[in-house]
Amino acid sequence: MANREALRELQSRLATRLQAARTEGVRLSWLAVEAAGRHYLFPLHQSGEIFPWESAHPVPYTQPWFLGVANLRGSLFGVIELSGFVDHAVDAVRPVDEARPDHYLVALNAALEVNCALLVERLVGLKSVDSFATSAAPKDADPPYFGNLYSDSNGQGWQEINLQSLSQLPRFLSISA
Repeated sequence: MANREALRELQSRLATRLQAARTEGVRLSWLAVEAAGRHYLFPLHQSGEIFPWESAHPVPYTQPWFLGVANLRGSLFGVIELSGFVDHAVDAVRPVDEARPDHYLVALNAALEVNCALLVERLVGLKSVDSFATSAAPKDADPPYFGNLYSDSNGQGWQEINLQSLSQLPRFLSISA
């Protein structure tokens, strides 16, 4: 119950900051999250609703990073462990039934037409371009869904993830093992 209240409070703070940004003319661009110790930026217009961790029902014969399906507000969503997908790390993916009390599911925007939610370990908040000191274009070897790599004033790197490109990637859509 405390997790749900904390999520509601976080969503309320984010909504207040978004409204303040609209009235002040500040443009917020990303939802900042952490997964497996890495920092990611999801474009706000490509991100959907945020849910507390709900246990996913496993689906047999799928990729290790596909945790299964979850009922989120009456709709079925495929649940992807972001760190397992991005890092191609099978050993980074934990069992579906493992308790994850502080984890969140970030749904993709309905406009992307993919009922999918990404499992992240922590919601950091909203970030704008002004939050960062430097940026670098993606390297040729980076996945096609990687956007710019931003660095904040502390030198922390933040990888932008283009959720639209991710949602159209054949590897992402092919969950069968």
